[in-house]
Amino acid sequence: MDNIKYTLSESQMPTAWYNIQADLPSPMPPVLHPGTGKPITATDLESLFPTTLIEQEVSQERWIEIPDEVLSIYRQWRPTPLYRARRLEKALDTPAKIYYKYEGVSPGGSHKPNTAIPQAYYNKKAGVKRLTTETGAGQWGSSLALAGAFFDVEVVVYMVKVSYYQKPYRRALMEAFGARVVASPSDETEAGRRVLQEHPDSTGSLGIAIGEAVEIAAQDEKTKYALGSVLNHVLLHQTIIGQEALAQLEQAGDYPDIIVGCTGGGSNFAGIAFPFMEAKLRGERENLKFIAVEPAACPTLTKGKYAYDYGDTAHLTPLVKMHTLGSSFVPQGFHAGGLRYHGMAPLLSHIVELGIIETRAETQLGCFAAGLKFARAEGIIPAPEANHAVKAAIDEALRCKEEGVSKTILFNLCGHGHFDMQAYIDYQAGSLHDTEYSSDEIAMALSGLPIIN
Repeated sequence: MDNIKYTLSESQMPTAWYNIQADLPSPMPPVLHPGTGKPITATDLESLFPTTLIEQEVSQERWIEIPDEVLSIYRQWRPTPLYRARRLEKALDTPAKIYYKYEGVSPGGSHKPNTAIPQAYYNKKAGVKRLTTETGAGQWGSSLALAGAFFDVEVVVYMVKVSYYQKPYRRALMEAFGARVVASPSDETEAGRRVLQEHPDSTGSLGIAIGEAVEIAAQDEKTKYALGSVLNHVLLHQTIIGQEALAQLEQAGDYPDIIVGCTGGGSNFAGIAFPFMEAKLRGERENLKFIAVEPAACPTLTKGKYAYDYGDTAHLTPLVKMHTLGSSFVPQGFHAGGLRYHGMAPLLSHIVELGIIETRAETQLGCFAAGLKFARAEGIIPAPEANHAVKAAIDEALRCKEEGVSKTILFNLCGHGHFDMQAYIDYQAGSLHDTEYSSDEIAMALSGLPIIN
């Protein structure tokens, strides 16, 4: 039978997260204290995170057990389906086989609840009453708001201002789950007020919003900060995606040659790729190709510098070594709001430096064109962020056609675009434009990188 969908039962869902740090050929560079420049300690992080998440951040254990309370909530939507994109293959007239793991079936509409649920759970166990966070397109904010409702934890979301106005229904979803949503930069924090004083019309950035959320969390012992990407424990929680995909491809009697994911902070790419990368790190599947795709208007991996930098614009976070455009860089307001971050996950950046991952940047218009081609073949409208993975997967399939070879391509369709229809309206009306990064702005932002002795 020509299967379209491969599913797992709840009893087949993974019960542990995969920690790729256990298999790396060399350890990551240390995280540094923003004040002293010395390696940070667990005590230094306690004002922001509960102990369990700090332990997961630095753990070298290969497998970390998923708590039963988290698994119980995961079962609301997991395991998620794996699809064989047979109609897209036919539309492209390609010999390639294309599979996609669909994370848009979650209550938040994306992969983000995979980490929001455990973060809220561990904070609740630690006695935390309130969580602060940032969000770009709103997928992360929606997911943490959902998790806060499940565990009765108050959630405050600083939403990048351009997305706050571009995506009112995402904001409404967060508020429906009980979160308070604030347009960032705001006048609620010193970090926000500084930006507004210098740039009253600032459209905001994830770096600014992170600074606001961290500032509030650091001022109250009953408040902690939650991050939707970038950090090791966040990438860890997402590996349930790839583990399920491994089992589902075994059902299909197949294995990928190419794995694709979009990248903003790195969590959804890590989620689909890391469980497959384990085999490559062991010396197996040496020809397995990984492609991380980012927006040309915020080209962190393809144009950024691998250096120590702050995770936020206000310089309140620890210093991490990552690919960065500079913490003061503010990308233009393109629609893939979840990818508008100046830095990349340190763990993912380290693996890129090891030469394991290929990186590429795609323009906004090209990605929307690919998203519509996919939607008309497969019936799912991708989020603007996911369109970057769709674009690269289609390009790889067309390359197979040109070369007359059949390869198996797997990508992560990390969320649906139901709350992003204005972006599609604008695209089809011809009012969207490609925005390339400003080399002058990036040079200025990179000139402010901290000097590490």
